[in-house]
Amino acid sequence: MPTKGFSDPATTHYHYILMSHGISNSTYLAPTSANPVGLNIRRAKGIYIFDLQEKRYIDLISGISVNNLGHQNPEIINAIDKQVHEYLHVMAYGEYFQGPQLELAKRLSELLPDTLNCTYFVNSGSEAVEGALKLARRYTGKSRILTMRNAYHGSTFGAMSVMGSDKYTEAFAPLVPNIELMEINSEADLKKIDDDTACVIIEPVQGEAGAIPADQDYLEKLSDACAHHRCLLIFDEVQTGMGRTGSLFCFENYGVIPDVLVLAKAFGGGMPLGAFTSSEEIMSSLTTNPVLGHITTFGGHPVSCAAGLAYLNELLRQNTIEKIAEKEALFRKRLVHNDIKGISGKGLLLALHFKSHGFAQAVIKNCLDNGLLTDWFLFAENCLRISPPLIITGQEIHESCDIILKSIDEVQS
Repeated sequence: MPTKGFSDPATTHYHYILMSHGISNSTYLAPTSANPVGLNIRRAKGIYIFDLQEKRYIDLISGISVNNLGHQNPEIINAIDKQVHEYLHVMAYGEYFQGPQLELAKRLSELLPDTLNCTYFVNSGSEAVEGALKLARRYTGKSRILTMRNAYHGSTFGAMSVMGSDKYTEAFAPLVPNIELMEINSEADLKKIDDDTACVIIEPVQGEAGAIPADQDYLEKLSDACAHHRCLLIFDEVQTGMGRTGSLFCFENYGVIPDVLVLAKAFGGGMPLGAFTSSEEIMSSLTTNPVLGHITTFGGHPVSCAAGLAYLNELLRQNTIEKIAEKEALFRKRLVHNDIKGISGKGLLLALHFKSHGFAQAVIKNCLDNGLLTDWFLFAENCLRISPPLIITGQEIHESCDIILKSIDEVQS
């Protein structure tokens, strides 16, 4: 095991990045990779991020599908400021009635089908997935869980256990038992659903697989199979929800309503907030035998809920969602290049496919040098991520595409 003072090239590189930004000791922040980007942020506004030298970057990933209305939206900032001056945390979630929680839950129920009318607030997508899985086991009395290969649902143990990739899970084994994999869009795999199944969890567009949408016919048959075997269908819309795919919730694109809906990321308007939503009947199973079957201290923090409500209202007021299809079409039209092997995704959650991981990484680095922030995907390392703030304009899309195409050309030179 490494001892204090242990150093290798990756660690040395990490120290150098931090020291170059005036940070003398990397142990203050735990690293998540050996070679972080190391960009030091001074401020952000709209679709732009500025570093300490005031260099401007187009943010084409929105903090990984979080800042859907861009950075520092005035309505969200005002809502945060107002709530900060009223109260912060007062009690563990659910035991006191707090205005921002009630207002957001009510607004959400107005926008969702009648069977999704009861919401449990948490802090993040991972926590929301954890709660949804517990809910399924508690309500059905069954333990078997089915998930998709190349799925990503978070990094806590339960969420990681339904991640469909050994590469990111085997180092932490053994994981939660009685979980099996299915292949998305494989009708043959629907036979794996049986009377012992508590739930099937799926992303309607698999984010980390390289923005791979579920097929319409497949989702309809999946829903039918879950209903037939009396197991819950859980849609993880942490990335796809809140307008990103061209409707407020991605399931609306398909006309398939899940039994449980998981939300986070953009749901908090830039603040940490997640939720799982179902019917009042299903959700009430967490209240008895045992009482407090699910509990969180900071879940549904009043400041986060105030920000989430402001985000939701502003998103709908601006008619932002109605413009997503047009913006998707513009990206697809402009991003034509011999080295782009394909574009997958839905709405403003897109992936550019290249011939190799190395080529994609070179393009991503060139984009950064040229003033554009993008990223790759955990299970599709040959792809480049496009998930900008939904407010991006046509002119800004053209500028973004110019930078991407230039960055591709620079790999060849």
